[in-house]
Amino acid sequence: MDSIFLQSQSHNSGMKEPHVALEPGFVPGLAPPKIPDGEIVDFDDIHRKRMEKDLIELQSLIESHFEKRKKEEEELISLTDRIEKRRSERAEQMKIRAESERKRQNKQAEEKARKEEEEAKKKANDDARKKMILSNLTFTGYKTQGETKKPTEREKKKKILNDRRKELNVEHMKEDQLREKAKELWDWIRQLEAEKYELQSKQTKQKYEDKSVLTNFILSSKGRRSKRGLRK
Repeated sequence: MDSIFLQSQSHNSGMKEPHVALEPGFVPGLAPPKIPDGEIVDFDDIHRKRMEKDLIELQSLIESHFEKRKKEEEELISLTDRIEKRRSERAEQMKIRAESERKRQNKQAEEKARKEEEEAKKKANDDARKKMILSNLTFTGYKTQGETKKPTEREKKKKILNDRRKELNVEHMKEDQLREKAKELWDWIRQLEAEKYELQSKQTKQKYEDKSVLTNFILSSKGRRSKRGLRK
């Protein structure tokens, strides 16, 4: 039957339902809906409504599940993007560091090559300077030997200067020693120039004095001759 007609009995209207004690942890089943007395109940409608309610709850659970899953997927995608971004940044940093290290090594190699080139040039210049000094000394000695044929006053002076000259050996000298020796030679040359200037000054003064004496003698001679002419 689709419906059942229920009527309340008078002898049950005044009776109270007995209280049943439940054991701890016991969960009773769902209580059936209370049916009002004297009404017709449509169980199909109740079942339909309950099914609709269950369907709505199920749909809500499904939607909640998919929303949660979608959120988790979005978080996973975001995490993957962050990891990939961090990996790219790290690769870029490593690339920059490698480029900086390469530039540093190139600069260091260039600096080393420049220093080696400067040292090579310096050594070549020092060797050339030594050879030039030795050549000058050899030429000076050879020239002095060639001019000893006629012992004039000039040659005597040169001989004295050559005797005062010390033998110069610069093969074993370092740069600072060569500088010191060059300074010593320079001071010696200045001293010789000063002595030369002093001798030239003395010679000039002597020539001037001799010329003055000669001029005075000539003038005196002319004066004596004039006086003799007047006396005649």
